[in-house]
Amino acid sequence: MHDDTRHVAKRVERILLERIVPAVYRETTPLQMAVWHVPGEPVPVAEALSATYEPFTTGTRWGRPWSTSWFRLTGEVPAAWAGQRVEAVIDLGFVGDWPGNQAEGLVHTADGVPVKGVAPRNQYVPIARPATGGEQVDLLLEAAANPDILAKGMLPTPLGHPDTAGSDPIYTFEKADLAVLDEEVYALQLDVEVARELAEELAVGDPRRAELLFALERCVDALDLADVSRTASAARAALAPALAKPATASAHVVSAAGHAHIDSAWLWPLRETMRKNSRTFSNVAALAEEYPDLVFACSSAQQYAWTQERYPVVFERIKKAIAAGTWAPVGGQWVEADGNLPGGEALARQIVVGTKFFREQLDVEPHGVWLPDSFGYTAAYPQLARLAGFDWFLTQKISWNETNTFPHHSFWWEGIDGSRIFTHFPPADTYNGNFDGAELAHIVKNFQDKGRATTSLYPFGHGDGGGGPTREMVEKARRTADLEGSPRVVIEHPDDFFARAQAEYVDAPVWSGELYLELHRGTYTSQARTKRGNRRSEHLLREAELWATAAAVGAGASYPEADLDALWKTVLLHQFHDILPGSSIAWVHRQAEETYGRVAAELGALVEGAAASLASGGGLSLLNTAPLPFRGVALLPAGTSGPDDGESGQRLADGRTAVLAAVDAQSASPLGAGDVAVLGVSVERDEPGTVLDNGVLRVVVDGDGLLPSITDVTTGRELVAPGHRANLLQLHTDFPKYWDAWDVDAHYRRQVVDLVSAESVEVVDAGPLVASVKVVRTFGESRVEQLLVLRAGSDRLEVETEVDWHEREKMLKAAFPLHVHADRFSSEIQFGHVARPTHTNTSWDAARFEVAAHRWVHVAEPGFGVVVANDSTYGHDVTRSATGGGPGQPAVTATTVRLSLLRAPRVPDPEADQGTHRFTYAVAPAATPREALRHGYELNLPVRAVAGAVSVPSVAATTSGDALVESVRLADDGSGDVLLRVYEPTGASTSSTLRLGFPSASVHVADLHGTALTGERAEELPVSGAGDVQLLLGPFQVLTLRVRRP
Repeated sequence: MHDDTRHVAKRVERILLERIVPAVYRETTPLQMAVWHVPGEPVPVAEALSATYEPFTTGTRWGRPWSTSWFRLTGEVPAAWAGQRVEAVIDLGFVGDWPGNQAEGLVHTADGVPVKGVAPRNQYVPIARPATGGEQVDLLLEAAANPDILAKGMLPTPLGHPDTAGSDPIYTFEKADLAVLDEEVYALQLDVEVARELAEELAVGDPRRAELLFALERCVDALDLADVSRTASAARAALAPALAKPATASAHVVSAAGHAHIDSAWLWPLRETMRKNSRTFSNVAALAEEYPDLVFACSSAQQYAWTQERYPVVFERIKKAIAAGTWAPVGGQWVEADGNLPGGEALARQIVVGTKFFREQLDVEPHGVWLPDSFGYTAAYPQLARLAGFDWFLTQKISWNETNTFPHHSFWWEGIDGSRIFTHFPPADTYNGNFDGAELAHIVKNFQDKGRATTSLYPFGHGDGGGGPTREMVEKARRTADLEGSPRVVIEHPDDFFARAQAEYVDAPVWSGELYLELHRGTYTSQARTKRGNRRSEHLLREAELWATAAAVGAGASYPEADLDALWKTVLLHQFHDILPGSSIAWVHRQAEETYGRVAAELGALVEGAAASLASGGGLSLLNTAPLPFRGVALLPAGTSGPDDGESGQRLADGRTAVLAAVDAQSASPLGAGDVAVLGVSVERDEPGTVLDNGVLRVVVDGDGLLPSITDVTTGRELVAPGHRANLLQLHTDFPKYWDAWDVDAHYRRQVVDLVSAESVEVVDAGPLVASVKVVRTFGESRVEQLLVLRAGSDRLEVETEVDWHEREKMLKAAFPLHVHADRFSSEIQFGHVARPTHTNTSWDAARFEVAAHRWVHVAEPGFGVVVANDSTYGHDVTRSATGGGPGQPAVTATTVRLSLLRAPRVPDPEADQGTHRFTYAVAPAATPREALRHGYELNLPVRAVAGAVSVPSVAATTSGDALVESVRLADDGSGDVLLRVYEPTGASTSSTLRLGFPSASVHVADLHGTALTGERAEELPVSGAGDVQLLLGPFQVLTLRVRRP
């Protein structure tokens, strides 16, 4: 027999698209329309109900970018439609085929109750099933004219901010009809799609493929193309036997969960996400009522909180769906945060704050981390998740790797402390599944763990405002639940999938260390002001909590729980994986800058208020929030009164005052308290240039303002590699092949200009407490001013930098070629550090050409090392070069650490990073990571000057061993208990003494949330009369303690 399967396939395809699909809506009649264009920002429905509407017709242009229009749609169901299923069908003028990132709408009843969202692939609104005829239809439609930011691809656009987006209407309202849904034709459409899609994915010689194609041929043979409605049942009957054959016993099991990945901000502002939530959540709540077998997985406590506040009716529907088992809150975090950049305590609070909302507002206990779309995942995650009581972790983003294919889909992920969590990557390689045959087939073919595991998870639904899962998807899930040639599909809660997957694959392979995404490396650097705002906010929150706790336990002051909770939630929100990484539109990042300014002001006021509660007189005091004691020269802000006698104080050229200070860890002392003896710092002119020398560090600044020599005086070791100069600013062309704000591609290294020439190099402070040299450089349209600062007694050279940045598609780096032979380097991450290679032995090594680090990067050889620390930079690269070698001549190795200071991408924000930036980085000898972290703390948590005489012993600090106290706060349950977060930072087991600076009744080990462990895990730690608690911590262990006060 001749093979005509190709002919059959094309015939079926045409009939489906040109006859069956158009016949789904058998009859239509237009609705009457009226419009009110909101003059400014979106308004509540109550205001729309009382507005004045004007006549409107389809085919009319509407909606300037980012505007809102309200439409009143009225009509009557024709009497002839009695007994039929009637829907409204609305097309706002949808463009392209992207289900989100364009016009969207939310339909309300006439009295303002949300009903359902409309989006490109979800245009219907239920009216009657069945209709009786004569029903009056009165709908209120809120329509958002969100522009399609990427309509022209990855090109700069002014649409990302309302000030530049223009005022002309951008959409044409295409349709607002009542329609009869022909349920038999609709079912035929779904039958044909399932059979056709399955056949397309089977091998050409597979008998099942031929069976399906010829069943489809019989199906369309039975169809009268001039009267699809009348013959749909016969066509379905012809196809039914082929769709009734069960799946094989060995068929892969696809655990499907409805999903709608809604970015909390991205190509739209935060305020639009709140509305996207309402539309999608309304859709899903309605769908769940129609399809009780649906399970919708939804993360992000913040998005639930917005809905609870702004759309309480929708929130109540969500709670009803949760009770019915059709809605599955997952993830337990406040938002789906970036997986690399949040600090340790912030990452813990993402879980703590998010889980608290799930428990209190949704009556749900989350069991896993749901992070499908972050740009890599820190090796601190397994421990934090397990400490929170979580059992599983999910992402699919690593499937985006450009270089290497990750070898597993189900595995145990091991963190830096040794904690392991069962982890799954959905093999569909998407979190927005369309539920078609191609994706189901890809799941089976792609699954890496065949023969050892039999099941995988499949998130399906349109995200980012596209409306979530559709009825078509659920119908297809039903048809593929037990179908020969297809994997078995079961819709279920992700918890059920993970329980089954882990039980069958207990001996799954182990992946140790970070989940590094071999893509989107530019997100470590883009939008530097956003990143600086995050870093400053994290440390200010630490300060505010510590001193508010000190004031509460020491002076009986009221603890500002509500204020701190609100500020934490604001900071956590801005750690979302398109805000903190710098990959959102201009509107998002301009608002973020304003928000971080407000957060800083409010937290500063809380610190000052707490200090005032603790003050007992006049004068000036210093607060040390860091977990390590400070001994040395502190810098007081300009305008702060302080000694300037040249011995205990020095007025600097910029108005700041340098003072000698001695403050214990996490304590406060009046200025001048404690003895500090340091050698002064001197400035000398020498042949190479200017020499700064404090007896600990000797720094040579040459005529170009570069550093040919930094000498550790105590050891005699040179930090700078021979023949090199440190603090070399390098300007790279930065034009990645795909996504501007997201990516840094390896080819950037081949296009570089060394910024050697200086406009000026001058000494501005000459000791005895501070010596500094000011270096000014200009290049392109930009200007850099750097202050090279050496303090008396300090082993750290600080580089205070201000950049007026006006480059385009460039990246600015600062290079430190170090005289250290290191094949690996350490990068600080949350609650510890990771080691990464300086070489490119393997493709996995080579792919890590840009990495994220927090406050420091450390390179070392036995007995000697160097730290490069920063106060707001995350992107780094570390490479190694060698010269010399041979008989009688040792090879000379240079390990170069470079900080990625600034980028200038143009998409999606064409003005990204333009303007003024201020940041500080530093270099110092440090033999071990333990020494390195001191510099990170001192740079990010400098002592703070406050008014009044404040004398507070260490609130809670370690006095021996390597453990450090990372956070101190009151429990949020009103008990007055103090919660401490302690961690081991070096990677070695430690015995440490914790000293409490306040009376305690008991100390219990707690989970990440601060709840004391119970049952067999309960552990109470004895407290000595001096308030000492002995701690035993494993490498990188994080320990939460709950301290009950008398």
